[in-house]
Amino acid sequence: MPEPSELLVVGSIALDTREGPYGRVREELGGSAVYFALAASLIMPVKLCAPVGRDAEWPARHALAGRPIDTAGLEVLDAPTYRWNARQEHGRNVDLGSSDRIYDEWHPRLPEGFAGWAFVGSMRPDRQAEAMRGLHHRARLLAADAMLSYVKSQPPEAKDVLGRASWFFCNEEEFAALGGANPEQFRREWWLDGLVVKSGAGGITSQTADGRLHVPALPQHPAFDTTGAGDAVAGGMLARWLSTGGQRNGLRDAMVCGVACASLTIEAIGIRGIASATPRLLEQRMAEVWEWLRPES
Repeated sequence: MPEPSELLVVGSIALDTREGPYGRVREELGGSAVYFALAASLIMPVKLCAPVGRDAEWPARHALAGRPIDTAGLEVLDAPTYRWNARQEHGRNVDLGSSDRIYDEWHPRLPEGFAGWAFVGSMRPDRQAEAMRGLHHRARLLAADAMLSYVKSQPPEAKDVLGRASWFFCNEEEFAALGGANPEQFRREWWLDGLVVKSGAGGITSQTADGRLHVPALPQHPAFDTTGAGDAVAGGMLARWLSTGGQRNGLRDAMVCGVACASLTIEAIGIRGIASATPRLLEQRMAEVWEWLRPES
């Protein structure tokens, strides 16, 4: 029988071409599964399920090696790895287009006997929904994330994903594009146990039946490259919450961990910040978030 503390991420592996205050980077390793797994693995073991082309197999395996990340679900295909182009403006990424043909050939192969917590990261919505159908009766908590370009280009499919989630993560623009105005009303309308709205420099806010919780971002560390911050939030938050028992009174602590993981991520280009972080460094960053949070409490 599987342990109830298992954590799974199903998501993307990407080669990003981006430009911003840091200059221009080409074919930088990224993707929702990579950022989530690197953040979560600072706290507990995590299983990964994602497609990658042969053109990025070695960088992906190298980035995930040395951490408690089970890559048995990493499927190597002949199709080109998912590509994403973006430009960072005022601390946020403007999507300039992507190439997602790999999803035409990939179908999620979920770990046999899995019965823990699962996060389905941003990728093409039909593959998100497919993963969620397979996890519906197996995952004790099923969370998903949104991606603005897909919400706008494939709204029915994006809403199908939303309708299958028990916890949903999105930024303010994605929330608005999905028809959100009042977070509690939106949570009730979609029968969500929890909604997490990410506000960049404004931090994160959760909405549950117990009410609203807010954790601010850390202003004293640089927001050098904001790519992957949202996936790091989810990875840190869900791993911390699960590892401490998943009780309702542990949610704020879990959110603090998510914000700390995002802070570690954005202070370097691509995955460098979160990939070089250690559990001790995460503890120190969490302490800073708690200190910054204290005036709000």
